[in-house]
Amino acid sequence: MRAKNVKLRLRSVQVLVFVLLKICLIFSGNLYAQKRIVIDPGHGGKDAGAIAPEKRCEKDLVLAVTKEMVKLNQTLFDNELELYVTRYKDTLISLKDRALLARELRADVFVSLHCNHAQHTNAKGIEVYLAKNHGKFLKESIFLAYQLQKQFQKKLGFKSRRVKFANFQVLRETADSMPSVLIELGFLSNEDESSYYQKPENIRALALVLLEGLVENL
Repeated sequence: MRAKNVKLRLRSVQVLVFVLLKICLIFSGNLYAQKRIVIDPGHGGKDAGAIAPEKRCEKDLVLAVTKEMVKLNQTLFDNELELYVTRYKDTLISLKDRALLARELRADVFVSLHCNHAQHTNAKGIEVYLAKNHGKFLKESIFLAYQLQKQFQKKLGFKSRRVKFANFQVLRETADSMPSVLIELGFLSNEDESSYYQKPENIRALALVLLEGLVENL
């Protein structure tokens, strides 16, 4: 009888250990789960966005940065982030559908990429926008916006034009579902910043700084 009780206790311990291991695996899997990021290269198709003096369009530049982010995430970061993009080629996607994709994917972060333009050619620098309606993830959005702004200033030498609020549709329609930011990656109307975009290595640098900023601050 004693031997039988010992076997039962051993079996109970084994079951308990098995259950605890399963729980540990579940929680460790959640702890190290990939962050799901939606990258939104602005404009596309018939909507060219801003146009540089060299005639290169905003829609092409932000798409190039986005594609480079996807590539670097695979090659340098071993797919540390789970990246989705709102467009993979030169097509026009509605603002509503861009925001809808991020919500349907239950993304952890939404990042919309653009380039700026101004009548005064001396305007330059990086601007990061947040939703004017603020939303449920305001604190997280502010933190991410300032961290990304700091990365561009520190690592690439871009002038900081501060974090601002605007009523952009893609921000307005994602702000209650996830942290969301819209980044103006310099001015195509500025000769220096427009020339910067003409070199593939600079496109790569922008993509790398964005990825590092996301990985380090999520």
